[in-house]
This record gives sequence, structure tokens and C-alpha cells, in this order.
Amino acid sequence: MAIQWFPGHMYTTQKAITERVKDIDVVIELLDARLPGSSANPMLAELTAGRPSLKVLNKQDLADPARTALWLAHYNGLPATRAIALDASQTTPAQAIVRACHELSPNRGGMAKPMRVLICGIPNVGKSTLINTLTGSRKAKTGDEAGITKLEQRITLADDFYLWDTPGMLWPRIVVPKSGYNLAASGAVGRNAFDEEEVALELLNYLKANYAEGIAARFKLAEHDAAAIAAMKDEEVLDAIGRKRGALLGKGRVNLQKAAEIVMHEFRAGNLGRITLETPEEFLQWLAEGQRIDAERAAKKAARGKKRKPGAEPPEGQAPEPH
Repeated sequence: MAIQWFPGHMYTTQKAITERVKDIDVVIELLDARLPGSSANPMLAELTAGRPSLKVLNKQDLADPARTALWLAHYNGLPATRAIALDASQTTPAQAIVRACHELSPNRGGMAKPMRVLICGIPNVGKSTLINTLTGSRKAKTGDEAGITKLEQRITLADDFYLWDTPGMLWPRIVVPKSGYNLAASGAVGRNAFDEEEVALELLNYLKANYAEGIAARFKLAEHDAAAIAAMKDEEVLDAIGRKRGALLGKGRVNLQKAAEIVMHEFRAGNLGRITLETPEEFLQWLAEGQRIDAERAAKKAARGKKRKPGAEPPEGQAPEPH
């Protein structure tokens, strides 16, 4: 299943960013520290090309600290890029953000040349919560649901530091299938765009191999240690979790939909431990494979277009194109 979600208001956000970025000094992209590669918007990189970038790995308190260090090193190794990690427990993140922005754009500052910053991110990445922390007030709406913020707004962090907040935005087509699953598991995708059971199975597949101890401990699967869980089929683990949590239908059957919802809730809440669903090396491999398949698909589509000459009969069973 390919997960895609790009509702109409995101297209409006895309146009707003295109206009706003002309007058922007630094672009802050808020990433989910549990999926730093999958939550980085490739369309945003195109829209803001040439602007210094600050990558903020948010929710680091939910992420694997060793993997967070790998991702910070990865992003800090990119040109015109800085990366820092934050979480909801930090009450004064403004200093770190302001300092990093001035490092990226040292010639901006003061009333004559105020720092102009655009902050972007995928839905439900915690951007509104961060802005409320930065400003010490509830200037931005928050909620555990994708798509809360719908309008751009300007926020003054200091007399010479302006921050433009934009609604959460994905991109029109996700070419890395694994990214689609990770985004759905994190809550960045609207519920109507994916199947919970399928996403939960993909999530469990990764957790079995990398964080089996957390599954065993949280769901109290005393009959299965970490090694046994790693050896089980994904469906078997989901079934065992459903039985342990009482997600049952008639005749002892497991309600797999309910079990899937339980798995994703426990992951999102951080109850399975500090988890990161990808390393830089893994994500770059997924990205290369996704781009390869996408290029092959585009080449086949172009070849089909060349074969059909103007005025030629369409393939059998296909209606002629309207004039």
C-alpha cells in the first residue's frame, strides 16, 4: 500500500511558502526525532533552495538518543545547515534557536536588518507546541491530530527577530514507501489515508528487529522474551498484543483493528521506550531505492506516451481521449 496525503490546504501552504521565502533569511524545518529522514519534506527543500537551513529534531525525549546523535551529525555535515535537538521538557529553547539562526545568517540582526525566519514542518510534529513555548503564550493551536494549524501567522520573538509559522505540510507524492508507513505511525497522516492494521504490522516488523525488549516489557508478554519476539511473524505479535490487552471478538478471535490502534497509540505516547525508526544509512538506502523505482515508472510512462501517436486507436478496452 502506498500512503499519500496532500489535502487542499497543503497546496495553499505550498503557494504561501513560495511567496514568503523570497524575504526569508533562515528556514527552520521541524523534524520528528523518531523519523528524521522521513519527516524531512523534499518539496520544502526545493521551495527554499539557497536559504540557510536549521533542522530542529523535535520530540528527542521520545527518540533513541544514540540515533539522534547520528542524525545530528548527518545534518550538521550538510552545507549551510545546522541541526539541534529539542523536546517538550525544555522551557527555554528560544536561545538555542536564535543562536543557531544567527550562526547561519550572521549579517542579520538589529532593527535595521531584523532576522526573518520561516518555520515549517510536517503535520503533528509539535510545531505549535514549540511556538507556544518560545513565546510563553498560546499563540498557536495544538492537538494530537494532523492538520491543526491552517493559516500562516507572524510571531515576534524579539524586537529584531520575526518568525513566520506555516501549517503542517507533506508533499504530493511520497516515493519512499517506508517513509509513508513511518509518517502514518507517527500521526503525521490523516487517518483516512491509511489502513491502521497494515501500518501497525510494518511498525512491529521494525520494532521486532530493533526494539523487541520494549514490546515484551510494555505488553507484558512474559511467555515471549525479546529473542522469541524477534523470531515471531508480525501477525503473531499483533495477535499476542491484542489478546494481552483484551481486544477480542466473539469465539476468542482478536480484533486486529483495535490491536493495531493500541500499538500505534503506545508508540506515539513513547510507552514502548525511546525509539527511532530509521538511521541515516537506512533512510538513504530507502531513498535511493524509491528514487530508482520512481525513475523506472516515469520512463515506462514516457515510453507508453511515445508509442501512441496522435490519432492512433487507443489500446483495447481503453476509451479514446476527448478532444
